[in-house]
Amino acid sequence: MLWLILGLFAASALALALTGNPLYAHLTYLWALVLLVSRIWSAVALRGVEVRRQARTLRAQMGQVFEERFEVINPGRWTRLWLEVRDRSPLPHSRGSRVLSMIGPRQRYRYLARTRLTSRGVFPLGPTEIRSGDPFGLFPVRREFPPAATLVVYPMTVEVRSFPSPPGLLPGGEALRRRTHQITPNAAGVREYAPGDPLNRIHWPSTARRDRLIVKEFELDPLAEVWIFVDAERAVHHALPSAPTAPADELLWRPFGPVTLPPSTEEYAVTIAASVGQYFLRRGRAVGLVCQGAGLTVLSPDRGGRQLRKMLEALALVRADGDLPFSALLGVQARHLPRGSTVVLITPSTRREVAVAADQLVRRGLRPVVVLLDAATFGGPPGTEELAAALRALRVPVVPVACGADLTGALSLTPPPAAQPLGMG
Repeated sequence: MLWLILGLFAASALALALTGNPLYAHLTYLWALVLLVSRIWSAVALRGVEVRRQARTLRAQMGQVFEERFEVINPGRWTRLWLEVRDRSPLPHSRGSRVLSMIGPRQRYRYLARTRLTSRGVFPLGPTEIRSGDPFGLFPVRREFPPAATLVVYPMTVEVRSFPSPPGLLPGGEALRRRTHQITPNAAGVREYAPGDPLNRIHWPSTARRDRLIVKEFELDPLAEVWIFVDAERAVHHALPSAPTAPADELLWRPFGPVTLPPSTEEYAVTIAASVGQYFLRRGRAVGLVCQGAGLTVLSPDRGGRQLRKMLEALALVRADGDLPFSALLGVQARHLPRGSTVVLITPSTRREVAVAADQLVRRGLRPVVVLLDAATFGGPPGTEELAAALRALRVPVVPVACGADLTGALSLTPPPAAQPLGMG
């Protein structure tokens, strides 16, 4: 359009110079006025305009609907004819883009954007771009606002009603004599009150005798730790082509169906790790996490909802881009695990070395349970059944999982023990 107006202006000026006709003079002035007014209009179209975005929460989970409020502010004294807001966040299916018209002087326009979360990870909420220009579209202008916050999308979890326990060992494992800031049934002693100690830990009889505040100290319950190892070696992971995602509007305005995982061993492994960790944490166990992708992730064992949130945040960043074989990771980390610990191995590998590594864990006094993803169902090589048979021959519990399987049913193989409520606060 700009080149057309410039061409008409040049043609009118040339015709005026050749003929001297007053009509061409009027046309020349008209095109010059259009160019001048459009340029001035564009120069002030975005002056002072701001775009703000605010989310209700910066932590969410796959399958949930993420809500974000956008606010466009016009502090000027004139009406903005049109504004285009472009949400350039890498969040998949982000719904923040809008085209707005006739925003009056000193007016604020607000709208709500809802996005169904279909991918785990960390996503900056931005940048946000705003565009405008003159009525003829000759001089478009744009401004960009950098991201002011980041959204962490946790992996999906499924309800695990029970989980296999290795045979031949007491369910409690070895007693752990370790001080903890949590209140447990095992009181270890008393000490003087320190700033920050909760009032419910004050031991009132000792306080009365000593005439100063005395608090109780506790030890961890005599339950063995649970360690979850996730295989993130690039060479053993496979994925099938994903089905196209339904349009976002269709998803938002009708009841949601069940959330389905992408047909990827990486996503299945992460979801299983999060679900099994949640299962043990709800039963008061101390759970740790180890994964070797591009970098080593080691989360020390702990209990409670805070540990669950740490696990979910760590798993949100896991990518199957490592080079270290799973058996090598187990050999390095196993020497640091206390005897009697339950070790949950999650891998899509079909290598015989996994059975050898599990046997070494048993010899170290550990209790391995292997969650074996059937690589052939994800487009990988066969051999999962042979590896599962070798593990069962070593009396190591094996949980096979195929692509498209119901994870709740696949992971829940034994009668469930009593559970206790667990929050993520």
